[in-house]
Amino acid sequence: MALDGIRMPDGCYADGTWELKMHVTDLNRDVSLRVTGEIHIGGVMLKLVEKLDVKKDWSDHALWWEKKKTWLLKTHWTLDKYGIQADARLLFTPQHKLLRLQLPNMKHMRVKVNFSDRVFKAVSDICKTFNIRHPEELSVLRKPRDPKKKKKKLEEAEEEALELEGPLLTPGSASEILYIGPVKGSIYSSPGLYSKTMTPTYDSRDGSPLSPTSAWFGGSPLSEGNPSILAVSQPITSPDILVKMYKPQSLLDKAKINQGWLDSSRSLMEQDVKENEVLLLRFKYHSFFDLNPKYDAIRVNQLYEQAKWAILLEEIECTEEEMMMFAALQYHINKLSIMSSENHMNNSEKEIDEVDAALSDLEITLEGGKTSNTLGDITSIPELADYVKVFKPKKLTLKGYKQYWCTFKDITISCYKSREEAHGTPAHQMNLRGCEVTPDVNISGQKFNIKLLIPVADGMNEIWLRCDTEKQYAQWMAACRLASKGKTMADSSYSLEVQNILSFLKMQHMNPDPQIIEPITTDINPECLVSPRYLKKYKNKQPGFVRDLISGRILEAHQNVAQMSLIEAKMRFIQAWQSLPEFGMTHFLAKFQGGKKDELIGITYNRLIRMDASTGDAIKTWRFSNMKQWNVNWEIKMVTVEFADEPSLAFICAEVDCKVVHEFIGGYIFLSTRAKDQNESLDEEMFYKLTSGWI
Repeated sequence: MALDGIRMPDGCYADGTWELKMHVTDLNRDVSLRVTGEIHIGGVMLKLVEKLDVKKDWSDHALWWEKKKTWLLKTHWTLDKYGIQADARLLFTPQHKLLRLQLPNMKHMRVKVNFSDRVFKAVSDICKTFNIRHPEELSVLRKPRDPKKKKKKLEEAEEEALELEGPLLTPGSASEILYIGPVKGSIYSSPGLYSKTMTPTYDSRDGSPLSPTSAWFGGSPLSEGNPSILAVSQPITSPDILVKMYKPQSLLDKAKINQGWLDSSRSLMEQDVKENEVLLLRFKYHSFFDLNPKYDAIRVNQLYEQAKWAILLEEIECTEEEMMMFAALQYHINKLSIMSSENHMNNSEKEIDEVDAALSDLEITLEGGKTSNTLGDITSIPELADYVKVFKPKKLTLKGYKQYWCTFKDITISCYKSREEAHGTPAHQMNLRGCEVTPDVNISGQKFNIKLLIPVADGMNEIWLRCDTEKQYAQWMAACRLASKGKTMADSSYSLEVQNILSFLKMQHMNPDPQIIEPITTDINPECLVSPRYLKKYKNKQPGFVRDLISGRILEAHQNVAQMSLIEAKMRFIQAWQSLPEFGMTHFLAKFQGGKKDELIGITYNRLIRMDASTGDAIKTWRFSNMKQWNVNWEIKMVTVEFADEPSLAFICAEVDCKVVHEFIGGYIFLSTRAKDQNESLDEEMFYKLTSGWI
């Protein structure tokens, strides 16, 4: 008597086999197979395809275990090794699925992404598709929910119709096909992400890419005048767009946005991302390595767009003068973006060479690029000595600013009552290593202040420095920024930092000669160039008056940037964004060990900051350079950071998985190890070691 058809009470058959239930997503069909625990995953898929008897390329399909949220990618493993029994339900589904990505320029692109790859690898493939170098700086996050919007239709209305569809590179392939709408593009070879022998892909006349994006769009109408929609900035056409966008109203709102970052060491399916779901592709780590306009036309434009939207949506604070400068740069970039390439051909070769040379010195690196300037005498460390006004707001004995003769040596400022007493004992002395440096500048009011928060045992000492001139401010501000990182003015980046600060101040100047300002025309739309906060300032005025007033101020500021090329204007915008006090700060709500209330932890590329949740004031700062190690207690979700010469830091994350914070710390540590002379591939395993933790 055959035993193979007799079923036992536990669901197994008498011959030791049992039924494995699977759902084939492409066919929307359930299939059962008689298996044993010793059969390997590859064998299961082979038997399944044979039973389906459907002629189809199944090579991209894999098994997904719904209950455990895991891909069964180790095809040599047996069902027993995976722990799969008769109660398991598996999906036989494609690994590559469509995903809607909102890029930094707010355009929605439809791409095929490997849902079984770790997010870090998936983002690398996406960036390879878009020709964006250094994908380690980007990641994806879920869209923040605007509490004011209750209907999903309102969110869907924000999405642009333009979509780019393209299967991503698969392991071992050297080319891919992209489509824009119904128009098919051509096959191209993706350039190496770190190639030191790359052919320049940017046209120095107008900043447009030469290749390979010209191949992407070679057969498309979009190639006429606009070689790549990703490298060309598109102006905001209506103020209504800004009104519909989500704007964080407080620091807590900003912290909530950061809850949406996906875990880079897990796949999209493991994190419940559905096919055709909308995710935001953003620069996650604000540490832009080797940003070179010759190769990075798309990367520069997307960075510019992320900076532009951060300012317009008030995700980052800036002064009114800075807002007008940003608006002027936007206006200039918009004008140049819509001009035909023939207009840029009129530039002389000499001008092009000068722009090229200037851009070489504008490269943005981890700690500032080296310029072509000679280094000078490296045997002596430069010093600053001048009369500077000093204010200590927490010291009741000081009423307002008091003038001192201050000397800046190494990373220490010494204050003397007069120049003659400079050889004696200073009245005050400040070591700036690890301090917070914040500018407080008003060009029209001739106010050039530097706010210093200097770490001490029980918190931070607040000191304000007031300079008399722009040059003095630039020198002292640059020295303070370097000293906060433990560097002296002998560092090669000092002179570049001074020049960048002076350039930033110059762009904010209002032109004293109103006669040279171009007449106000209808091509400027101030509601699309400044954030709503500055429009509300004039809410009691007539709309036409407000429009002319702000337009006039933007055109005044435009005189300072009118001679810039398109790519230089974008780079200047990015630099100005980086100069803002809040730049690169990622906030998380946390409860510190020993603390009684929720506070904020701020993470930047080189430090951790404990902050007051209501005011945003820094309470204490810790530099990564002083960090020995960081750990996570996964049971109680507590992050602990140990330092070389101060007490350890411990906090529990509120409203966000501590894994997200852990990944930010490890990610910045990983980025700090990059060097131009390293090999051309990323060390993915090192990234996972620094960011994954022991879960």
